[in-house]
Amino acid sequence: MYYKQYGNTDMKVSAIGLGTLRYDEEDIKAGRFEKCAEIPLYAFEKGINYWDTAPFYCDDKSEIVTGIALSQVKRSDVYVTSKTNFNTLGSNPTRDDFRRRLEMSLDRLKTDYIDFYHMWCMMNLESWEKHMEALYKFFEEAKSEGLIRNIAFSSHMQGNDIETVVETGKFKGMLIGYNALNYRFRQSGIEAAHKNGMGVVVMNPLGGGTIPQNPEAFRYLTEGTDLTVPQAALRFVASHKEITVTLAGCTTKEHIDDAVKAVEGLEERPAKEIVKAYEDRGVSLNNLCTGCGYCVKGCPKKIEIPKFMDAYNQYIFTGEQERVLGRLDSHWDMEKKIAQNKAKECIACGKCEKACTQHLPIIERLKEIAAL
Repeated sequence: MYYKQYGNTDMKVSAIGLGTLRYDEEDIKAGRFEKCAEIPLYAFEKGINYWDTAPFYCDDKSEIVTGIALSQVKRSDVYVTSKTNFNTLGSNPTRDDFRRRLEMSLDRLKTDYIDFYHMWCMMNLESWEKHMEALYKFFEEAKSEGLIRNIAFSSHMQGNDIETVVETGKFKGMLIGYNALNYRFRQSGIEAAHKNGMGVVVMNPLGGGTIPQNPEAFRYLTEGTDLTVPQAALRFVASHKEITVTLAGCTTKEHIDDAVKAVEGLEERPAKEIVKAYEDRGVSLNNLCTGCGYCVKGCPKKIEIPKFMDAYNQYIFTGEQERVLGRLDSHWDMEKKIAQNKAKECIACGKCEKACTQHLPIIERLKEIAAL
């Protein structure tokens, strides 16, 4: 395993981290948590010492599974994370609300402390400011008591907004979505964090599955290697000098083996060099939906927007409009006329576009689909 230094700390963390959002769904539903715990334990055997978890993952069982594994290794050999925000605490959280949630995570993880506790899912600067005002003092108190070792934040903001947060100096590290789909969109954010001595952990390195689902469009990532497209996409992210850990969501041991292979003999380069090397290659990356799903929350018409945007990706990939309705029909089981009628229900309220992590023109795309 290739290891990197976490920001300006003395912590050495694996270039590949374990994302615990993808424990086997059937095992989770059946309560086979010990079986699921074999995944982080196998990851540990392969040298992965950074495990990322959170409330609500895997039907709210991820922390429990991760804790079972954590109790079977030397605690100081693993760096474990968790997260909290208004969604876990309520809209007007008190100190007691914060402590109850933190203590629940500690209990589930079977540990006395969490290495990185994240102010979770900051969608924009307004959200971040509200969370800072309401919660940051509670983070600081918990840190002073040793319940958490480092305060971090996770974000879906664009690069220049991330820079604003970084410049406050309030966080030891950050968790951000970054991949071969959106690297231009967030490059300045990771550069600012690295410059300020922060650790940078990346989630969603495969673009929500878009990259492995369209291997020909991303074949250029594999040039000069013996890697598969998903492995090359992981390596693309991990090779950034500014990025500390690349999270891989793993359901099987084979997934772990694939992720580990992606960083064998890793060579780090500054983001600017990587961007220059890949400029004008591949598809129109920043126009693609990465499937994060935040757009669907609050839609008054309950339109399954991620499915429509995934289908629109096919048009971007191929230039063939007929592929849009074909994707909705064959992949999402939405009969074409029904899909178009649902797209027509959009009232252009704009809630989806405000929530979109890619800042895509969702309303216009739904109109296009309705008119095909």
